[in-house]
Amino acid sequence: MISYILNSRLILIFILPLTLGLLTVFSFQPFNLTIINFLILPLLFFILSNVNKRSKSKYRKKPYLNNLFFIGYFFGIGFFLSGVYWISYSLTFDESLKVLIPFSIIFIPLSLGLFFGLASIFAGPFIKNNYASFFLFCFVYSLIDYLRGNILSGFPWNLWSYSWSWLTELIQILNIIGLYSFNSISIIFFCSPVILFFQSKYKYFVFSVLILIFFSFYIYGSFKINSDQKINENLIEKINVKIISPSFNMRYIETDKEIKETIDKVVRYSEPENKNKTIFVWPEGIFAGIYFDDLKRFSNIFRKSFSDNHLIIFGINSKGDLPDKIFNSLIVTNNKLDIIYKYDKKKLVPFGEFIPFEKIFEKVGFKKITQGYGSFSKGNDQDNFLYENLNVLPLICYEIIFPELSQNSKKRTNLIINISEDAWFGNSIGPHQHFTKAIFRSVENNTFVVRSANKGISAFISNNGKVIKRLEPDEVGNIELNVPLIDNNIKNKNDLIFFILLFTYLIFFLILKNKKNAK
Repeated sequence: MISYILNSRLILIFILPLTLGLLTVFSFQPFNLTIINFLILPLLFFILSNVNKRSKSKYRKKPYLNNLFFIGYFFGIGFFLSGVYWISYSLTFDESLKVLIPFSIIFIPLSLGLFFGLASIFAGPFIKNNYASFFLFCFVYSLIDYLRGNILSGFPWNLWSYSWSWLTELIQILNIIGLYSFNSISIIFFCSPVILFFQSKYKYFVFSVLILIFFSFYIYGSFKINSDQKINENLIEKINVKIISPSFNMRYIETDKEIKETIDKVVRYSEPENKNKTIFVWPEGIFAGIYFDDLKRFSNIFRKSFSDNHLIIFGINSKGDLPDKIFNSLIVTNNKLDIIYKYDKKKLVPFGEFIPFEKIFEKVGFKKITQGYGSFSKGNDQDNFLYENLNVLPLICYEIIFPELSQNSKKRTNLIINISEDAWFGNSIGPHQHFTKAIFRSVENNTFVVRSANKGISAFISNNGKVIKRLEPDEVGNIELNVPLIDNNIKNKNDLIFFILLFTYLIFFLILKNKKNAK
């Protein structure tokens, strides 16, 4: 059987890499079968090694570099086909966009798969069953993930490190080394079984060292979680926050009657108590189709339902100073619906909230997925929301996936509030994967995260990534917590450690390669 696979170009170059890529989805939320990555990445390594080795015999008359590219490319197609197929759900809410569903399912994997194709074509010609190749493989695949997360608008979705989201002890190291460094080390861990097949007397020692590093991360994480728990219990400064999940179906509000019905429902789910000083966090999307000016006409409901002790945070569209300026905003108001703070979303979803090359697409009648034809405007850099001792970093929906937004926030940030509309993605794996990113941001920034998501997972997440309370996508109601305000003096601020790791891998590769050639 193995011999048949190795001698079949169709299976080895196309079918097997595609299958391995498809299987990676099971390592992420909601499945969490992380162990399969210890099989998938080594198999990808061995496929590249085998094709490289046989390029002088079986593949000598065939396009050798093309084969290496297709191995990575078809792996990438499978990776993104199974990992982000749920994006197509967002096209089902508008009849004019349904025709694009097959296009989105095919085009997105075909486009993003190029990253893995490029990684394989760069690393493939040097891959052999030795230590030099091991470090080169980890170098290239770490770098390609970094580029995927940063070039153009960036899409750092389902990095290998996210498959550890369920093991909070292990991910505590994020606070020291950052996301991309941890992702690179995760690639090292997952690929480590290949070492056992090297012809080296030191292979068991090297493999044991990697296992020791893995467990040292776990031990450090256990110690940090226990220490932080004791500190948080003794913190005096806390703020009472209530997360509301109305679990509305995806819809656009068109009449005043629908506005009032929406407000009445969310207020009822909020269960405000006048004497309790509380911040209410409503999700993004519940007022889809209207502007804040429309909501203002119903300020009497807010005045009757809430007191001076209350602040309400929610997402809604808002108008800028110029007629063509429309923002997706997070707004903080008092019980009179006076705006205390407004944050305009900076990281807009391509084709969801803005159309690249908009003038060209407008000519053929192409529109963004959200309501209306015009794109949202991009928000400018803004200060955090300050309220008494509270220093809040606001993130709207998709923005939670970008570590640089929280990295670049003020050092004194002591709470991250993320509002989201996950009804776009139906009962798919999308909302679960989206939630994972919030867990990682909490650990990276040593900060509690408050997440309110319509038809998604709403939760209080501790600074250690522990989910304290949560509401599932179809649950209606609220959860409440006195959130500790942590003096945030430890927060990962840059990717320097990541580049040091890359440089180290490259040096190891060059030294070991030259040493091998000298023999």
